[in-house]
Amino acid sequence: MINYLTKSRQGQFLVVGILFAVLGFVFLSINDRYSTGLFYAAIFFLGFYAAKDAVVETIREKSPNVDLLMILAALGAVIINYESEGAALLLIFATAEVLEDYANNKSTSAISELMAQVPETAQVLKANGEVVTVPTEELEIGDTVVVTKGAQIPIDGVIDRKAVVNEAALTGEAVPVEKDQTDEVFAGTINEGNVFHIKVTKANDETVFSNIIRMVEEAQSRPSRISKFIDRIESKYVISVLVIVPIFIFVLYTMVSIPFEEAFYRGMVFLTVASPCALVASATPATLSAISNGAKHGILFKGGAAMEALSTMDTLYTDKTGTLTYGEFKVDDYSAPEDVLKEVIYMEQQSSHPIAQAIVSAFKETDLSSVDHEEPVNEIAGSGVEKGTVRVGKPTAFSDFKYYDRFTQYFQKGNTIILAAKEKEVVGYFSLSDQIRRQSADAVANFQKEGIKVTLLTGDNEEVTANVAEVVGVDDYKASMLPEDKIDYVMQSQDKEEVVGMIGDGINDAPALANADIGIAMGSGSSVAMESSDVVVVKNDLSKLFYSYKLSKRLNRIIFQNVIFSISVIVTLIVLNLFGVLGLPLAVLFHEGSTILVILNGLRLIGSKPKKEEVDPSLESVKV
Repeated sequence: MINYLTKSRQGQFLVVGILFAVLGFVFLSINDRYSTGLFYAAIFFLGFYAAKDAVVETIREKSPNVDLLMILAALGAVIINYESEGAALLLIFATAEVLEDYANNKSTSAISELMAQVPETAQVLKANGEVVTVPTEELEIGDTVVVTKGAQIPIDGVIDRKAVVNEAALTGEAVPVEKDQTDEVFAGTINEGNVFHIKVTKANDETVFSNIIRMVEEAQSRPSRISKFIDRIESKYVISVLVIVPIFIFVLYTMVSIPFEEAFYRGMVFLTVASPCALVASATPATLSAISNGAKHGILFKGGAAMEALSTMDTLYTDKTGTLTYGEFKVDDYSAPEDVLKEVIYMEQQSSHPIAQAIVSAFKETDLSSVDHEEPVNEIAGSGVEKGTVRVGKPTAFSDFKYYDRFTQYFQKGNTIILAAKEKEVVGYFSLSDQIRRQSADAVANFQKEGIKVTLLTGDNEEVTANVAEVVGVDDYKASMLPEDKIDYVMQSQDKEEVVGMIGDGINDAPALANADIGIAMGSGSSVAMESSDVVVVKNDLSKLFYSYKLSKRLNRIIFQNVIFSISVIVTLIVLNLFGVLGLPLAVLFHEGSTILVILNGLRLIGSKPKKEEVDPSLESVKV
């Protein structure tokens, strides 16, 4: 806080203003002239930024704001020779303003902390064996980067050997992660093993960290619904106060026969206590604190509205692959003609889907030189891909193909089945297994305890889906779904006035994510899914999603507390002023003190931490 006061111009003006105000009170009993001059100087420094904001905002927005009320109250006090009260009013008001700016800066410090996690330079291995240092932003896809033991990884990429990486900066998990050859590593994480090389797979502005920074910045520029409501009524409220105050003074002077100076003084008290400073500060600092807290724990909210909405969720739809399961498939069994197999491998090389990557990995030694590389590969939305007369995809896309019935026997084994066809004839299959995420069952159970219905929506077959649904414990499940089917389910729930959340990680989930009230993307999923969502869980950990839900509920409670408290203070002070028992110094103290308390209450969210959840280790080995 001291650094903020000394480095920011507004903080410096506050310090100087406080100095003049203190001297003014010291000279109050020594020399009235000096005291008055010191109070004028204090009013200038303490009211400079408030007056500037009042004038600029009023002209730009063509409507008055809260700052205008405080400046007018201070000027009114000066007019009737209450310079000390005017200085005291602006002293506490300016302190509250600086504190709010400090709170906002503190809540946005997550961005600076994240940016500091990524090295500014990288060691690039050239073709001639030379290692040169280059700025991180100059790295290009395909470059080979050398990461020494204990060094931070400067860019996202795949590694060339086994390694041990500390991903605490990204996931919050202190236990280092063992990485295999060709596994992906992320910028900002730390190499805790021996030296390894990275092949760069993403540009500097497309890494996980850069996406986090961008999303947090965007989120903080998008106000919550209650913030927008308060902003919307602020100008109308201020205009109402500006109209009521002269009427209040006139009534006291003409009808109650109070002397004009006292009536004017009480009018200035009314102007002060009716100012909605605490109400205006009820939502924004708390929301920014919650967004920053989420960012530190790997949960990105794309705005205050998303943060607020999460706590109102009634129904949660979830994808399976990469969400409830790891999405790291392994080919357990297969059968396909050699020519079709090569075509399938070539086609799957064009896809980033986990199943496609598993097939490519299983047959990485296969020679594809005989495959026609000029023939285009076309994606069939939600079903698979095709190249010429060869098609590969989920079984439902082949139900009308010849020889389909011969392969239905494999559907009963509980694995994920992919079929391959040529010339409208099913000629092969691939049987793949996945593993349940350990946190899935606990997170689902926690959501259900909160009264949220959890339903699994997946394009996988009935047998696999039923198995996952039973192990994880979801309320309901629907298998063999196309992207448009998921949208239908989301919209059906919305038609019942339910607030719908949707979790997914693939391109096929993007439409449903965009249509849901709260779209939730898993961070290792597709960029399209992340762009379509309102919330991003950086790592596919549903326990973090449940933490974000609890954080959202806590945010809404704090905002509700702040709003009720600030309105209660305003009403109480107005009533006291009506009875003439409230002086300007006490009015300022209670009114601005309530603003400071509201801001501090919101700041409590910055330090909130997730509870350590117990997970069932037996789920680690469950194949689906």
